Amino acid sequence: MKSLMFAPIAALALGGAALAQDATTVLAANRAATAPAGRQTNGVVELQYSYSGQGLTGTVSTRFDGGDGRFVDYQQIGPTRQWSGFDGAAAWMKEPTGTVSREDGGDNRQLAVNEAYRDANSWWRPGFGGARLTYVGDRSDGGVGFDVVEVTPADGRAFQAWFDRRTHLLARTVEPQGFQTVVTTYGDYAPIQGVMIARKVVIDQGDGPDALQTMRLTSAELGETVPAGFFSAPPPDLADTSIEGGAKETTIPFELLNNHIYIKVRVNGKGPFLFIVDTGGHNLLTPATAKLLAGRVEGQMPGHGAGEGTVEAGFAKVDSLQVGKVLLRNQVVGVVPFQSKSVEGFDADGMIGFETFRRFVTRIDYGAHTITFIEPAAFDPREAGIPVKFQLYDTIPQVRGAFEGIPGRFDIDTGSRVALTLMAPFVASAGLRASHPHGVVTVDGWGVGGRSIAYVTRARSLRLGPVTIAPVVADLTLQKAGALADPNAEGNVGAGVLKLYAVTFDYDQETMYLKPLPAPVADTGVFDRSGMWVNLGAGGLEVVDISAGGPAADAGLKIGDTIVSVEGAPAGSLDLSDLRQRLRDLPAGTALTLVVRHGGAERRVLLRLRDQV
Repeated sequence: MKSLMFAPIAALALGGAALAQDATTVLAANRAATAPAGRQTNGVVELQYSYSGQGLTGTVSTRFDGGDGRFVDYQQIGPTRQWSGFDGAAAWMKEPTGTVSREDGGDNRQLAVNEAYRDANSWWRPGFGGARLTYVGDRSDGGVGFDVVEVTPADGRAFQAWFDRRTHLLARTVEPQGFQTVVTTYGDYAPIQGVMIARKVVIDQGDGPDALQTMRLTSAELGETVPAGFFSAPPPDLADTSIEGGAKETTIPFELLNNHIYIKVRVNGKGPFLFIVDTGGHNLLTPATAKLLAGRVEGQMPGHGAGEGTVEAGFAKVDSLQVGKVLLRNQVVGVVPFQSKSVEGFDADGMIGFETFRRFVTRIDYGAHTITFIEPAAFDPREAGIPVKFQLYDTIPQVRGAFEGIPGRFDIDTGSRVALTLMAPFVASAGLRASHPHGVVTVDGWGVGGRSIAYVTRARSLRLGPVTIAPVVADLTLQKAGALADPNAEGNVGAGVLKLYAVTFDYDQETMYLKPLPAPVADTGVFDRSGMWVNLGAGGLEVVDISAGGPAADAGLKIGDTIVSVEGAPAGSLDLSDLRQRLRDLPAGTALTLVVRHGGAERRVLLRLRDQV
């Protein structure tokens, strides 16, 4: 799963546009309109805003160097606090409870470069400050005419700048960020210390009018000074985490259900509750758990995941999260309906994600079914396995490697049940569907945003740093939106690959260690042999997807059928996770007798399993 937190502050700089047919004239008119008295903004600028949106209120501030664009942004919105910055070389993020991380993965650094470029008005400089600019043309929206320029800063990412043709001031930017396109609108300009500054900024992430974020300028200071090193990443200031008895590490058991890791967690001293462990997510509660334990939930934000839909997300405060002997105090957690009983066969109560992984060196031993949390200063990597460097893309580790020899970036996601999902832009650009003619279109997962659909095939190899996995089952996603449509990663590596190893994550050193397990792991390298996706329904097991030409289709099963028994065992007595594993692991040729109900009538079906890929 991807991050559900606020979008970073973007494009808060001064700017503008013109009546012209080339970028040079547009930017010259913008400069004259923005600083009509010739005022330069090479000093440090501080802008402070009030914030409202997505059911939350708060404050936002940015300080940037008008000469080179280095910046620090700060948000205190609802119960959350977050800092982000760019020191001219590295992008960084300080999350609400004090950990500090470099943000070099995905498009994080490119977006920081873009923000610095706009903050410094580098498009006014000779040669456009090293950027590539293209005049796109004139546009009209709401009766207003605009000159549109596409801007690609050196080391940045292409975005559009729309300049009002009457005022020549910057009216909006249109910028791809992750898997979304963010439109930021600037208005209500006023002269402040000789410079025209937008007093209203609206951020639209494409989730509809209820999800707009509005910032209104409350103060502006131009030319102030800041201490040396102000734009560099600050030191962490953690004082909320401990291991009982002063121990340096602790180990707890986990269950592997539907290829997901589940552990027991106590919240505010109550429980235990069942939590999924997800390197692609945050520390979260489900709405039901939050209502029971946390009381007030703040915010109505759109939450995104592998599906193409959205869910409503918010924030809550908890006094403590306890995982075995690990205690996290005074935590702000997300509140997201990330999982349903119908999909997993049971109710999960929450998620352990980035905020916990960031505090410890964490070893997940898929063979022993244990998780070990280690104080970073006490970690000895000598027996941990093969080191694989990663960078953080928001909150997820991202490794450089290759798919069948094609270089790429691969997110490491314990929350994915499959082996490898290849992102839609990569699938298209590399022509992977054509080069893999043998496969099956099927539902391959179900999470935040609903079901995900992929073309599943067998691939020759996946390389993660120095480690090669061959062969590998690869899901070529067919998703058009959501996290799997992200162009800033080529693939997402899940449990189907990770459970070949004891996997250790050291976020301080941005290193993952892969230690091969001594014995073969059951059901790795295999794919569902039934040709259907089954969820838990009111009267049994509901068939919600059928693969064309697959075993279930050959047996006459249809979407909407309810399976009431399998081999004589009533559906109510079956564990959904165990059944899915049987449909994946039983040998090809195995015949299963099902009793199926549809429209009140029951029939007996013989399902003969076979390999689909």
